Amino acid sequence: MASLHEAKAAEATLRVSGPGPMPLTLKINGKTHKLQIEPSETLAETLRTTLGMTGTKVSCDRGTCSACTVWLDGATMCSCMTLTVDVAGRAVTTIEGLASEDGTLHPVQEAFIEKDATMCGFCTPGMVMSCAALLARNSSPTLEDVRTACSGNYCRCGTYPNVFEATLAAAKKGAS
Repeated sequence: MASLHEAKAAEATLRVSGPGPMPLTLKINGKTHKLQIEPSETLAETLRTTLGMTGTKVSCDRGTCSACTVWLDGATMCSCMTLTVDVAGRAVTTIEGLASEDGTLHPVQEAFIEKDATMCGFCTPGMVMSCAALLARNSSPTLEDVRTACSGNYCRCGTYPNVFEATLAAAKKGAS
């Protein structure tokens, strides 16, 4: 059992967040944002409410539908299940960050439009982020690769065949 002295020493080295807002610096889509964030705020809340980046959707708020998918240091993750304080100092890319500075859409975004891979559009940002991440790591995916990349994304409209076709078309055009 730790002594009282050891417990106090350990407590002094802990970084305690809260209970109120805390200063935080985020790097989102290549831009730095200095914010005051509640320790319990999710990245999805910060993106949508604090920063007004409403491209990231929140559907289930449980990490099961992947509508809220963003990239964290290039890897896909559900922003509704991630605390904002945990991404400080890391690179976050949202659906708004896929397009070029001049507004040119990412090849996956273009292919989704061309192949009619959007229905109601609620899952679209998460699907696009998952498919673009796949092409970033695998420039010549198979249909099975695309299905696997989308396996956590739930589309209520059932437009999966068009999503798969769009992703494969973007790959053929050299998207990455």
